[in-house]
Amino acid sequence: MKKRTVDHSLLDNAKANKKDEFYTQLVDIEKEMIHYTKHFKDKIVYCNCDNPNVSNFWKYFYDHFKELALRELFATYYGDGASFYRYNGEETIIVTLEGNGDFRSDECARILDESDIVITNPPFSLFREYINQLRDHQKDFLVISNINAITYKEVFALIQTNRAWLGVEFGRGISGFIVPEDYDLYGTEARISENGERIISPNNCMWLTSLDNEKRHQPISLVRTYKGNEDEYPSYDNYEGINVNKTQDIPGDYMGAMGVPITFLNKYDPEQFEIIKFRKGNDGKDLCINGKAPYFRILIKRKTA
Repeated sequence: MKKRTVDHSLLDNAKANKKDEFYTQLVDIEKEMIHYTKHFKDKIVYCNCDNPNVSNFWKYFYDHFKELALRELFATYYGDGASFYRYNGEETIIVTLEGNGDFRSDECARILDESDIVITNPPFSLFREYINQLRDHQKDFLVISNINAITYKEVFALIQTNRAWLGVEFGRGISGFIVPEDYDLYGTEARISENGERIISPNNCMWLTSLDNEKRHQPISLVRTYKGNEDEYPSYDNYEGINVNKTQDIPGDYMGAMGVPITFLNKYDPEQFEIIKFRKGNDGKDLCINGKAPYFRILIKRKTA
């Protein structure tokens, strides 16, 4: 592969200042992948943040290669001695990369262009750049991110235009991540597995994907009513719409604009609701009620009565 100079300063700073080494457990990969098996036939899956020696993403697709009817499996990773792994169901070809495996490098971008679907747990500190690259290269994907990635303009734009949506498992549905020895085991659910793996469970992560799944075609059951309970649904000062604090409280008899929490997207059926905009009122400022802004809200509207 042709050698070139790449500015890795951003990645290097991220590695120095943020801890991005959270390795996905095989059990969580298995739970999510069962919802997408129809998408893999004759496809090339690329795990572009994965060292096959330790990656459970590589292990899953390697072990299920023939069952999923994959055409090829690719993997690259960031670090010294980074290599390109290419498996065709019979043999694995390993080529040493000229660079250090930065997913933004030209050689990794060329591998990306050869692939069909990208599946991995990318570095959260670089998630905006990561998702922009997938968008620019028009690749299907299934990746893990922090739930707050919904609030990134790059991610929200994809969700609003129906080019990306949430996966099936969400929050506590992702049981935890394997971390290196030098990471603190913080949180009440931190543990050491029977295999000696150090695991933390932040409970604030999600899958983001462009692959269709059955969950996004299940409408929310709307059991609450607006009429007679108007006091529970205050209107915004700077937008014609009402505030709804919980997805389960969306009223079934209200057809106007509603502001809902970002976790609504875990239940979002695009055939039931339209996403209007994120966070801002008509004045360009955060949505507010009696001069106070609730936590970030997504403005939605029913499509059907």
